[in-house]
Amino acid sequence: MPKEKKDRILLIEDDSFLVEMYTTKFELEGFEVISAEDGKKGLDFALKEKPEIILLDILMPKMDGFAVLEALKKDKTTLNIPVVLLTNLGQKDDVKKGFEKGAVGYLIKAHFMPSEVVDKIKKILKESKK
Repeated sequence: MPKEKKDRILLIEDDSFLVEMYTTKFELEGFEVISAEDGKKGLDFALKEKPEIILLDILMPKMDGFAVLEALKKDKTTLNIPVVLLTNLGQKDDVKKGFEKGAVGYLIKAHFMPSEVVDKIKKILKESKK
């Protein structure tokens, strides 16, 4: 019997502790995780790998999350990949800017346990496949 294809998540985050924690959490839930430690690498991976969903930090080296999000939404090959911003920036303006640029979710790191983030990602993926 063919093995079921795992949903692939691209995690673009410069904090190696968080990358490790979220990678472990998502893999335990049956996801395949690709990660990039800066915005430029993340954008390159997204264009090459075409993940099912992208978790994107905003404050990062080389290219910030808003610039990555903008580039993803301008490219027709990544335009429809759901992007969830996972950040510590919680100002109303930042949240508004994230949604205006095309994010489907905005999670403030300090407000969510990793298991809650996983649940939210599962829900967004389920919705995007309808």
